Amino acid sequence: MPSHLISNSLSTAAGKPSDVVLHSSASAADIPAEVVSLSAAAPSSPSSPSSSASRLSEMWSYLWIPFLISLSKEFGPAKAQPESILLPSQLNRDSPPRCPASDPKLNYRPVIGIVSHPGDGASGRLSNASSASYIAASYVKFVESAGARVIPIIYNEPPEIIFQKLNLVNGVLFTGGWAKTGPYYEIVERIFKKVLERNDAGEYFPLYAICLGFEILTMIISKDNKILESFSASDMASTLQFTQNVNIEGTVFQRFPPDLLRKLSTDCLIMQNHKYGISPERFQENRDLCQFFKILTTSADEDNKVYVSTVHAHNYPVTAFQWHPEKNAFEWGLKQIPHSEDAIHVTQHVANFLVSEARKSLNRPPLQKVLDNLIYNYSPTYCGKAGKGYDEVYIFTRSSL
Repeated sequence: MPSHLISNSLSTAAGKPSDVVLHSSASAADIPAEVVSLSAAAPSSPSSPSSSASRLSEMWSYLWIPFLISLSKEFGPAKAQPESILLPSQLNRDSPPRCPASDPKLNYRPVIGIVSHPGDGASGRLSNASSASYIAASYVKFVESAGARVIPIIYNEPPEIIFQKLNLVNGVLFTGGWAKTGPYYEIVERIFKKVLERNDAGEYFPLYAICLGFEILTMIISKDNKILESFSASDMASTLQFTQNVNIEGTVFQRFPPDLLRKLSTDCLIMQNHKYGISPERFQENRDLCQFFKILTTSADEDNKVYVSTVHAHNYPVTAFQWHPEKNAFEWGLKQIPHSEDAIHVTQHVANFLVSEARKSLNRPPLQKVLDNLIYNYSPTYCGKAGKGYDEVYIFTRSSL
């Protein structure tokens, strides 16, 4: 019974209305002393005709308050209990677990080809061979973390071997670096055109281009080798600012949680390490660039100069980053690399998108040829003490090929 009804009924039983209403949350400390001593206010004379009623009233005055306190504890608001988390084994199952059939439209064993870059990744400290090229191990781990394997595409191998390897993979990744001319630029351009040809022929064949890869694609597509501008964004963490009214459906950001998307524009979760880039104004002035890419995000350098930081092709599965999504989780040599939990989530979401795109490729090369060319046939070299920002690199020379 609600406490105010109990109070009224008890008062009526005592022969007079009550002036005090107790709520279920009341405690003994909340009750005024004058209420507790109510019965002592005016004792009845033994000779009074109403002496029996007075004694009854006195008895109730002592008993009803503790009684109500007890009821308030019994029927008061229940304390909030933490929601129980049940393990699968604790749930009642009407049927045994099932394993859904694989989607025949997807490739669950994707392989990504990563193009090597001239040098050893440590300015000759690890190998001064003129034929040396390298792939930072962070790119390999980045791909593997999302469920794909890697075949290194050695940029200075004979072209026929390079294009044979392209037939063994389900997508390509261009890494960061410095080389914008010579044989490296030429082979990157040829591979890029082959990527477009395969997509035009009906094959889904994705491409990721990071930092230098972004810059070279900008040069190739714009047909202007001098289109890049200077920026001060070396060893710098930054935000990503999404362009106004941008549609991220089908892009690398589509499956980011809303909270993480917001943090990208407020927290420095992105690693920048470059001296060149392209401003939004110069990008928009070039018709070829605008027709091929849409701008997803921009960023600002140390001088607050704004540059394009993420682009996505209108008609091809091609995404280019001026920033380094692989470094947050897998590199420690530069001081400004973000390593927060949110930053690691950024790395993982970007890697997941690349591999999810590669799963759409139905290229099924002979298994033995894939095994013969996987990165597992090589060993990484630790260069954290001798390098310039990389922790591990795979080095390829003529003797190791």
